[in-house]
Amino acid sequence: MGLPMSDPSAWATAMNNLGMAPMGMTGQPLLPDFDPALGMMTGIPPINPMMPGLGIVPPPIPPDMPAVKEIIHCKSCTLFPPNPHLPPPATRERPPGCKTVFVGGLPENGTEQIIMEVFEQCGEVIAIRKSKKNFCHIRFAEEFMVDKALYLSGYRIRLGSSTDKKDTGRLHVDFAQARDDLYEWECKQRMLAREERHRRRLAEERFRPPSPPPVVHYSDHEGSLVAEKLKDDTKFSEAIQTLLTWIERGEVNRRTANNFYSMIQSANSHIRRLVNEKAAHEKEMEEAKEKFKLALSGILVQFEQIVAVYHSASKQKAWDHFTKAQRKNISVWCKQAEEIRNIHNDELMGIRREEEMEMSDEEIEDPSEMKETEESALVAQLEALKEENDSLRWQLDAYRNEVELLKQEQGKASRDEDTTKEQQMKLLQQALQGMQKHLLKVQEEYKKREAELEKVKEDKLKIETLLENLKEQQSMADEEDKEGDVADCQGNESSTSRVCACSQEKECPVEKSLSNSPVKSEREVLLVGIISTFLHVHPFGASIEYICSYLQRLDSKKTWLLGPAPPAL
Repeated sequence: MGLPMSDPSAWATAMNNLGMAPMGMTGQPLLPDFDPALGMMTGIPPINPMMPGLGIVPPPIPPDMPAVKEIIHCKSCTLFPPNPHLPPPATRERPPGCKTVFVGGLPENGTEQIIMEVFEQCGEVIAIRKSKKNFCHIRFAEEFMVDKALYLSGYRIRLGSSTDKKDTGRLHVDFAQARDDLYEWECKQRMLAREERHRRRLAEERFRPPSPPPVVHYSDHEGSLVAEKLKDDTKFSEAIQTLLTWIERGEVNRRTANNFYSMIQSANSHIRRLVNEKAAHEKEMEEAKEKFKLALSGILVQFEQIVAVYHSASKQKAWDHFTKAQRKNISVWCKQAEEIRNIHNDELMGIRREEEMEMSDEEIEDPSEMKETEESALVAQLEALKEENDSLRWQLDAYRNEVELLKQEQGKASRDEDTTKEQQMKLLQQALQGMQKHLLKVQEEYKKREAELEKVKEDKLKIETLLENLKEQQSMADEEDKEGDVADCQGNESSTSRVCACSQEKECPVEKSLSNSPVKSEREVLLVGIISTFLHVHPFGASIEYICSYLQRLDSKKTWLLGPAPPAL
């Protein structure tokens, strides 16, 4: 509210009485030629921040100039601004959705009408709750009105022209926490959240892919179309889904059973195409594996060449000519190359082991070959050594070809190139020597494996012959077993003879060869049975004298056994 036009000098008079020049919103004097001694400003109304069209918060003030507030005149009171040099009044933290302010420091004679008259300039006042003590709560219609009300914090209020203590006071305006403000703010936030969810839902629906078209119901025409699509590889997945939907819906009946059977039959024929496609992919995968293995072997050959170059450069003949830094670099490079070579070599050997394991798994599936595991392992090792031998031979041939090419080019090259060619020749010769040594080692290993394989085969043949002899002896013993008592002794003899043959196989090779002859008489059978039972009791063996003394201690009726010793003893 501005001053009335009938009293234009009241505001200037009040400013003059306080010893201050009349200032505008920006802190500049309203009239540059203003004289404080005049005591009036005729014809110029003061600029009031509460005037309509002006915001309650002044524009930004330069930091070097203090903010100056103006006197506010109302019908029944006057508001005097605080000292601009004092710090701004402290306020509490602003609650969310705050529309209510706390006003303290009111005069004791202040009424709700005076409070309404002062604060309705800030905006629409919804409610005023005044206390008997000198404070009240004012609720505005909008949140921005609270900022205008805070502008009045620090003003001194005077009712009329009275200077009585009950008619004066200093206003303190601060944020107030009210349940109604919080409720309205929460409702507003929920509304904004709903709008945001709705907006996101619309955006998701806009970017969501369209749903597939519904599957049509079965008819003869649609069935013929689906049957044609089942024969086409590009449309098979769509057609098989339609067929599945029809069957699950229950479209099959007696009338349509033949049509559905033909469609199922065409779907079954698609299995052959899938199997052929899988076989083609497997073939491509095997070819890719072979290519990878060949490429890896070629890389390993090149790594071997590089490592050979490093080793030859590390020899004293060439090592002395390098500087310390060059030697260090060469040694570091050699270590790196050897590590990479070993990694690639392990990878290649892993591929070969996998292939050998696959081959061995296929062999293990046959139960007749379970007995030849050691022989198959040796054969696999021999095959691997053969492959390595062949690869080394190929590398030697490649080295020889390179040496021949270098020899041919050596006569045509100039003197400058001769030195480099000679160095290359030396390097290649050294590499060739190393490969030859490695080849000799591989050949020796190959010969050792062959000797081991031959030994295994010989042992196998010996075991087979022993088994055949034992079978023959058992058959002969069964034929000669005619009496019951003799059959028991002979059974004991066959069981103990097997144990003796197995236990004395390594210690007495002469007895093994003599045991191949069959027993000829009943006397020998009884003697061998008694001796075999005696030896069964003494598993570590006994001398002939100890056996004879044992036989002499038998019953005198059986002393006829002590005739001439059988040839087996």
